Amino acid sequence: MPTDRSLAAEAETMEIIDQHASIVETTAMDHNREGEIRKVLDADRDWLIDFVDIEELGSVTDNDEAWNTVVSELSQQGEEHLSDRLSSLKERAERPFPSLLKLEFEPEDGLEFVPGQYVRISYEDEEPRVYSIASSPNSTDVDLCIRRVPGGHLTPTLCDETVVGDDLFVRGPFGDEFTLTPPSDRDVIFIATGTGVAPFKSMIDYIFEENRDEYNGEKRDIWLFLGSSWKDHLPYREEFSEYTAEWENFHYVPTCSREEYLSEWAGETAYVQQTFLKYLDEQETAADSLPAEIAGWVRETPVYDINARIDPSSMEVYVCGIGAMANSVSDVVEQFNLPDNHYKKESYG
Repeated sequence: MPTDRSLAAEAETMEIIDQHASIVETTAMDHNREGEIRKVLDADRDWLIDFVDIEELGSVTDNDEAWNTVVSELSQQGEEHLSDRLSSLKERAERPFPSLLKLEFEPEDGLEFVPGQYVRISYEDEEPRVYSIASSPNSTDVDLCIRRVPGGHLTPTLCDETVVGDDLFVRGPFGDEFTLTPPSDRDVIFIATGTGVAPFKSMIDYIFEENRDEYNGEKRDIWLFLGSSWKDHLPYREEFSEYTAEWENFHYVPTCSREEYLSEWAGETAYVQQTFLKYLDEQETAADSLPAEIAGWVRETPVYDINARIDPSSMEVYVCGIGAMANSVSDVVEQFNLPDNHYKKESYG
């Protein structure tokens, strides 16, 4: 495991090796929710019948023409929220299960890495792909978070076919830039969407295992803002919830943009960068000097009852997720003029 406090320097010295590994766990992190969706849509029949013969509607997954007619009619009549709700539920019902997989393997010769690095894996004859490591360097096994890309390379095979005992070919670790900075008096803010949280899972575990949440005897607040469409597409959600009970200075803020369409979701629903702004200390933020859109979110009341707020002049920020989200977060974070060494971003897709 890394021993130097400068993890970036440690990463530069890591030897990239090729080796075989054995899969020790494959666990779906999402759920098959088709039954839930059917119940919700059955309750909507009274108003759906105004747009299409309900007998023709059938299953949400077997009559695209009828469902598209409903969605189109709602949109034309200005019912954009209902139109989006129906199309979102249909898309979710048709998404293959599992779509979010925890894949854990044991390298035959072990694997030294620092939090934030990634590996390239090969399975059978599929084209290899790279994945961020989600486990701590202190763990014996290596944990990856796999999101199925329908029609993509490797991920459908990993989700559908891997079993305990299967062989992987692993090359790595790679990456020496997206690593934790040395501890300081700044609070740590992680902002991610979907599987972008994988390197942050590694970093958060390592921070608490190595007491990097302390500086000069004082606790630092560790925040995680994690966004997704659906609550069961929030990777490691159970673990992060447990962390909030275990460590009083860890604050988990999940936000789901579509979950309220399917369940009684009482959490945050805004985009993750907007949600982050709601937890800034308004007295320390000088909201009046910010663009109106950003200032408006700073003044919004947070949903979660967290007895802490973020001072933007005393934070270090890490961002990981799809490119559009990462760029949107950048537009927000750059308003606070953070030093370069206290702001790191990694994007994909």
